[in-house]
Amino acid sequence: MKRIASLLLVSVFAGAITLGAYKLFFEKDNFTIITQDNGNGVVNTNYTPTSARGAGINEVDFTMAAENTVNAVVHVKNITLSKGPTSLFDFFYGSGGTAVPQVGTGSGVIISSDGYIVTNNHVISKANQLQVTLNNNKTYTAELIGTDPNSDIALIKIDADEKLPYLAFGDSDQTKIGEWVLAVGNPFNLTSTVTAGIVSAKARNLGKNQSFLQTDAAVNPGNSGGALVNTNGDLVGINTAITSQTGSYVGYSFAVPSNIAKKVIQDILEYGNVQKGFMGIRPAPVNTRDAIAKGINNIDGVYIEFIEEESAAQEAGIVIGDIIKKVDEIEVHKYPDLTGYLSTKRPGDTLQFVIDRKEELMVLPIILKERQTLIVPEMGLEVKNLTEHDKKVYKTKTGVKIIGVPERYRGYGLSEKVIVKIDDTEIGNIDDAYNAFGGISKYGKTVITMLGSNGEKDRLIFQ
Repeated sequence: MKRIASLLLVSVFAGAITLGAYKLFFEKDNFTIITQDNGNGVVNTNYTPTSARGAGINEVDFTMAAENTVNAVVHVKNITLSKGPTSLFDFFYGSGGTAVPQVGTGSGVIISSDGYIVTNNHVISKANQLQVTLNNNKTYTAELIGTDPNSDIALIKIDADEKLPYLAFGDSDQTKIGEWVLAVGNPFNLTSTVTAGIVSAKARNLGKNQSFLQTDAAVNPGNSGGALVNTNGDLVGINTAITSQTGSYVGYSFAVPSNIAKKVIQDILEYGNVQKGFMGIRPAPVNTRDAIAKGINNIDGVYIEFIEEESAAQEAGIVIGDIIKKVDEIEVHKYPDLTGYLSTKRPGDTLQFVIDRKEELMVLPIILKERQTLIVPEMGLEVKNLTEHDKKVYKTKTGVKIIGVPERYRGYGLSEKVIVKIDDTEIGNIDDAYNAFGGISKYGKTVITMLGSNGEKDRLIFQ
């Protein structure tokens, strides 16, 4: 009898342990939510907590965003005419040959019902004719409205016989790393292709002094100019580039953030060109011996190494050694965070900067100004507009001062000289310099007239 009682006690004890283990390790928590069903009774609903639910791909609905986006994304065909020898006679006697059409393709995004379309500059560059095909297979001739090579954004327009579906710009500053996005475009001439991925990173530089969204949504040749949208169908980026050894998608791609694209388009429509606001600073380079020696290589923020004269930063009281931690509501961890946000602003805009100065935080308002420096094409010289002090020293009211010289030209004594003329073109400011250097022929020679600090005039023959 005692033996039977002992066995029964052991069995009960073992069952209790088993039930407890099941409850602890295998059974998911269920909660009961009591809701009213139009007053007709009580409905019990099983609910799994968010922490256990996750955000798997099967739980995200892409269909609505995809359906709205494919009808607003277009196929852009770029037709250029190039002349080349088509016979031995053309080759030997240089008659120029026959103009042969060459076709390039890409994508675009309709942003208004009356036919304005945003795309990439490289999609429409040097086009003699632009054709746009909608998702319903209707084809139109497009007009180029304006372009900004720096951001790789262009605006074109078609005149359709009906109101067109379009996408609204979202706020790319609010996108989160890990957020689901769709890339929609025309890769390899396969129209209306939709791929899904997440935002992999923000504020990528790519060596272009530009800020890109990085995503792992598949983007291939032909996707350029297409839409990057969130699951609400808001336009958060314009697909622009991939990094690949093969020319095809290998895991990550890049898009111009919608806030930058939107500002560029607004400037083109309102001013005819892009208005850019500048601070006038230069950050300390990272991952260099000098940065490591100074202990600034791992700083969270932008360490200011150089400040331009009469710049917005200088007028606001910024000093060398300050660290930019935040601008308005945007946290600044690296330089592309800053340049990306500044790309959405214009001269005259006032921004609130949070500065770390010797481990003390302070807030400084900075009124952005027009560009005072640039790197000119062809030679790669960095030049700046003359200050009032420069004009007195060099005894000139016009010209641009050379403040940076590429390695290959450092033996010519160009630094700190003022360029006043390129061939027969007078140089008044950096815009004149940009246009004049951009027109230099690779096959001819150019005479650059410069002034020294004592007013002496020098000429450099560049070829």
